[in-house]
Amino acid sequence: MNVPVFLGAAADKSSQLELLYVWDQATPEAKVIIFCLLIFSIVAWSVMIQKALQMRRAKKLNQHFGSEFKTQPSVLGIFDRRLQVDGCPLFMVYQAGSLELDARLKNISGDARKKFVSLKGMEHVKRSLENRVAQESLKLESGLILLAIAVSGAPFLGLLGTVWGVMSTFGHIAQQGNASMAAMAPGVSAALITTVAGLLVAIPSMFGYNWLVHNLRVLTVELDNFAQELVSKMETEYLEERD
Repeated sequence: MNVPVFLGAAADKSSQLELLYVWDQATPEAKVIIFCLLIFSIVAWSVMIQKALQMRRAKKLNQHFGSEFKTQPSVLGIFDRRLQVDGCPLFMVYQAGSLELDARLKNISGDARKKFVSLKGMEHVKRSLENRVAQESLKLESGLILLAIAVSGAPFLGLLGTVWGVMSTFGHIAQQGNASMAAMAPGVSAALITTVAGLLVAIPSMFGYNWLVHNLRVLTVELDNFAQELVSKMETEYLEERD
């Protein structure tokens, strides 16, 4: 009954000793590259977790705000209640458009609103909404460049360590004049560990980057659609129709 357990423990110990042996055989340059890749990995995972939580929160707040917005009889109903929804992209777009529309509707005295807004004033509202949509998209996209760097740069950094290690191994063998497998294997295996480390950084970063980019596109489309819907309602309520 204890034989499989013993064999499994022995295999784990052998694998651990193998990794330690390869690490001991690695050149100082390879160890520096692996340390850099470790920093890359920590940064990449931090960005993935942070952006995933940010987008998840944004989606949830967007759903709640979208449901509340559809129940309002007036397009400025939420704005007049002076509500604040931090971290909600839809609300930030709505707030920017409502502020601009409210400024265009105010009389010179500032004590009441006009019944209608001019076509030129509505164009200013549209530009304000477009600007805010772009800002919110950039805010959601911030940090993804670090993942892109990890995806594209980590394999090349690992390859650099491998090529450097193999070059050092062959140079050492040439100086000794001994080209046996026993002389080559430790150096080559130690050189390959940097490529493995680079792939261990790049592969999770690639999956995380693609998932985050997909969610970013969904949120951006949602912002664009909401901005168009908001403009349409504003025009229906406050744009003066002229024959």
